[in-house]
Amino acid sequence: MKNLPSDTKSQRQRILDHLRHTPLTTFQSRQELDIPHPAARVQELKAQGHNIITERTTEDCGNGKHRIAKYVLLIGDSQ
Repeated sequence: MKNLPSDTKSQRQRILDHLRHTPLTTFQSRQELDIPHPAARVQELKAQGHNIITERTTEDCGNGKHRIAKYVLLIGDSQ
């Protein structure tokens, strides 16, 4: 994995960039974007006015199936 910036602003931007193309799960956020606590970053993005919804899904994370969050940026988010 690349050496990605770990500050919260950079983490929020990585999430937002990803969400502009496709939904993002908690597992993906941790594994692919190196964001250990994505729920906090998503809450911060919501507080900034981004129209993100949280869905619950079940995903096989390698150690069995887990209930995780899936974040979706709704169309029309102009920020």
